[in-house]
Formats: sequence, structure tokens, C-alpha cells
Amino acid sequence: VQLQASGGGLVQYGGSLRLSCAASGRTFSGYAMAWFRQAPGKEREFVAAISRSGGSTTYADSVKGRFTISRDGAKNTVYLQMNSLKPEDTAVYYCAAGSPVGLSSSDYDYWGQGTLVTVSS
Repeated sequence: VQLQASGGGLVQYGGSLRLSCAASGRTFSGYAMAWFRQAPGKEREFVAAISRSGGSTTYADSVKGRFTISRDGAKNTVYLQMNSLKPEDTAVYYCAAGSPVGLSSSDYDYWGQGTLVTVSS
């Protein structure tokens, strides 16, 4: 499956952004989807994941209550709605596809190219 992430940009502290990840190729519904992020000089970290059906979601503690992951099967797209953004959310955000849902990057087989989110203070 090929993944194309978009929606990143520059936003002020407290602002919002919505990231999108469009999937093509293999059956979208057959994969759990996730978002990871990597800040400069840091390791890639888990942000959020959603099950194949969309009925189950998981979040990192650092984004819980501020970020929402969702998926649209008709559009083969997964979203990450990010609210109340903080400077520490600044990172390149990557979408990933795998099965079953997991919290580690090694759980995912397919990766998008990343989209940069910068939060100014």
C-alpha cells in the first residue's frame, strides 16, 4: 500500500491542524493505521492508532484529549485532528499501515513520506 501524508504547516501555540494520509494500492480496510512523529534529534515516537474497523483508537499520553485519529473507508484516508497544539508537538509526522494495530514502529509495514508540523510559541 502507498501512503501520502499532507496537511502539515506552521501554526501558533494553541492552534489546530488536520493531517491527512491517503492510501492507495492494497485494500485500505485490511490495515490498522497509525501516526508517528519525529522531532529533530529525537527518536520516532507513537502518536495515535486506529483499528481496521475504526472501532478502536489508542493515543500517546502526551496527545490524549488533544488529538483525534479517524478513518474514512470511502476515501481510503486516515486523519489526525490536532487541537491545542504546543511547541513540543513540532515534528515530522508520519502515517503508517500495518496489521494488527500496535504501538511500535516495527508493527507497521508501510510508511508515508512525512509532513512537517511546526508550532510557534
